[in-house]
Amino acid sequence: MADPSSYRPKPGQIPDSPGVYKFRDEHRRVIYVGKAKNLRQRLANYFQDLAGLHPRTRTMVTTAASVEWTVVSTEVEALQLEYSWIKEYDPRFNVKYRDDKSYPYLAVTLNEEFPRVQVMRGAKKKGVRYFGPYGHAWAIRETVDLMLRVFPVRTCSAGVFKNAARTGRPCLLGYIGKCSAPCVGRVTPEEHRELADDFCDFMAGRTGAYIRRLEKDMTAAAEEMEYERAARLRDDAEALKRAMEKSAVVLADATDADLIAVAEDELEAAVQIFHVRGGRVRGQRGWVTDKVENVDTSGLVEHALQQLYGEEAGDAVPKEVLVPALPEDPDAVSQWLAERRGSQVSLRIPQRGDKKDLMATVQRNAQQALGLHKTKRASDLTTRSRALEEISEALGLDTAPLRIECFDISHLQGDDVVASMVVFEDGLARKGEYRRFQIKTFEGQDDVRSMHEVIGRRFRRYLHEKEHTGEWEENPAQTPEQTSQTPGQTSGPAPVPTAPVPTGPAPTGPVPASTGPAPDSAAEPREDDGRPKRFAYPPQLLVVDGGQPQVAAAKRALDELGIDDIAVCGLAKRLEEVWLPDDDDPVVLPRSSEGLYLLQRIRDEAHRFAITYQRAKRAKRVRSSPLDDVAGLGDTRKQALIKHFGSVKKLRQATIDEICEVPGIGRRTAESVAVALASTTPAAPAVNTATGEIIEEDDGGSTT
Repeated sequence: MADPSSYRPKPGQIPDSPGVYKFRDEHRRVIYVGKAKNLRQRLANYFQDLAGLHPRTRTMVTTAASVEWTVVSTEVEALQLEYSWIKEYDPRFNVKYRDDKSYPYLAVTLNEEFPRVQVMRGAKKKGVRYFGPYGHAWAIRETVDLMLRVFPVRTCSAGVFKNAARTGRPCLLGYIGKCSAPCVGRVTPEEHRELADDFCDFMAGRTGAYIRRLEKDMTAAAEEMEYERAARLRDDAEALKRAMEKSAVVLADATDADLIAVAEDELEAAVQIFHVRGGRVRGQRGWVTDKVENVDTSGLVEHALQQLYGEEAGDAVPKEVLVPALPEDPDAVSQWLAERRGSQVSLRIPQRGDKKDLMATVQRNAQQALGLHKTKRASDLTTRSRALEEISEALGLDTAPLRIECFDISHLQGDDVVASMVVFEDGLARKGEYRRFQIKTFEGQDDVRSMHEVIGRRFRRYLHEKEHTGEWEENPAQTPEQTSQTPGQTSGPAPVPTAPVPTGPAPTGPVPASTGPAPDSAAEPREDDGRPKRFAYPPQLLVVDGGQPQVAAAKRALDELGIDDIAVCGLAKRLEEVWLPDDDDPVVLPRSSEGLYLLQRIRDEAHRFAITYQRAKRAKRVRSSPLDDVAGLGDTRKQALIKHFGSVKKLRQATIDEICEVPGIGRRTAESVAVALASTTPAAPAVNTATGEIIEEDDGGSTT
């Protein structure tokens, strides 16, 4: 690990002009490329105190061994040079989008004497006109089959074309009228190119003129009583209309635009692009990438624009590009896009109307793509097996941890402190065995103490279950007073195991939730088949959301219960480091590790489950009202009281006679309301810290 101060250039050496910079490692490999309006200011950000840097940035600067830069004259040149260097050096710390599949395009080879229509994948070639991308190749072939009635352009390969020219006989499409047969001279090269140009114009969105021309010719043929020709023109027009119907109108003003949406989490990002031409969606594509550098949504959008248009020119760059967030320097990016198109390009965020609605659709597609990407990785059996093996090797376990439990603590500034337990077996979530806990032994914010309590309660229940089955025996030499307990725990002494923990399969039946400590009574309810209901099986690996303090608390709770054959680790969120008990240094798994990905997914699921429970408790507490304690007072009469007086505060000040004036409220109920409100102390008024304004109570009796 290099010290950034060892290669930090002197401030006077760095120019304050626009430019592009490269960080290299000790082997002279480029590991990061960036651009800046002011090189001196930007590079100074990398050489501050390491504790103040983002974890990914800190990893990059400590991996690097040198930095160099190139001065350019404008921000646009910096954008172009940055894209070129990223393509050339493929730096490991830059965000790089890669297609999750090779999308097919409808291509017209205008660089040939007789242009050919075909399906093409891979890198784009010069002189070829592309349309799409499409989700499936069969969608392209269906479209082409409909359009060849009107635009009989060549679709055959070079070998078939040469063989037909040699024999003087066209292929089948030439006989049925779906090819103009330039191979045998039925049309001249100029006439065939005109057909290809018309085909491209129609695909580019200029559809109305062709359909109107066909309908006009059809009417003229019918008036001249050329009914067969009129019928053929009618069928041609219907074929073009069916080809158009395959892509519905999404923007009524025949807009040419690309819409880009981003879905992201802390580790990955998915980008979805809708290509709209002539108001219709002509193509769709998407990318998924690891967020290996410290980048926000605007940075992801800028990288996506570079990837999308870096090698495009002309009409391939649309007049309008709609994005969820503008890049850091939108003017420079807009100018760069305009140079590639050859005319003005509008880069903006849609604010209203059809474009905003369509952007919401693209955003939903991006969210689904990210979820599908994660699901594919999680559902693959081979991947899950490899992930469990990697975890076993990294943590030094004897076998792969087939059952993993993860715990997380959640609260809001010390209020509504709760915990979650999620269970993964064979790399898959078992949601029926998730558990939620309320912290009972103390109040306030102390994640370490909370973790100690929750782990103790969970495994006390486990030992209690084993005592019922006879698999555990209390150590006769140990008195109840010698049995360790979590501070504040009121349950009876926990039995101490004298044999290894069994690791049989978990029960498959429904498992009801339980958050309390183990009861003293031995009359625990049982399943009909004799299996215990709750907390019956131990994990091979216990994961906590946190670093060394949380791991130490979990290990201490297990030690106090005499359990020593369950592996414990913690996953720290900042650097995604794996901490083990009594180790001063963490275990660092590679970012590409499937084992790390599985641990992250388990940790994130525990966090989601905990914060959902915490928010539900907070919402319930906020919605509570002193009127809830009045017997016989339902929601309808509560609302009538609040509506009549305006707030609980004013209702508290009302007399019994005034309360009786509310329709449906009798004197006895009014007296109960008055007693209930008098017995509760009004909460201190809420204050808007920005304005100093005292906020009145709302209709439910809580401050807003």
